[in-house]
Amino acid sequence: MALEKRNELPACSLKPSLQDRDLITSAEAGEVVVLFKVLANDTRLRLLHALARSGGLCVTDLAAAVGMKPQAVSNQLQRLADRRILRAARCGNNIHYRIVDPCVLRMLELGLCLIEEAEQQAGG
Repeated sequence: MALEKRNELPACSLKPSLQDRDLITSAEAGEVVVLFKVLANDTRLRLLHALARSGGLCVTDLAAAVGMKPQAVSNQLQRLADRRILRAARCGNNIHYRIVDPCVLRMLELGLCLIEEAEQQAGG
């Protein structure tokens, strides 16, 4: 794996660390659960990764990238847009999607990092 190339992701806005926060309320925990449920889908994660790599794509290009029908992709993108993770903009006859929540990019990057670290530890 080449370490020289590092994609610079937009930064999440600064927030207090977990240690400095009050214990989350039941309502806040519920909101996090809903967010994780939306993200806990292999198709949506692949769509997010494709969008992160490209900066933004229309539905037909995303469908081709992940090998799915445009209508199925559109349904998944709508779930992400409903959570304000993505923004849709009409571009002629197409709808163009882009990620607007940089924290989600960090979560995807950290998720991949956790998997890679676990594989390294298991193998060596």
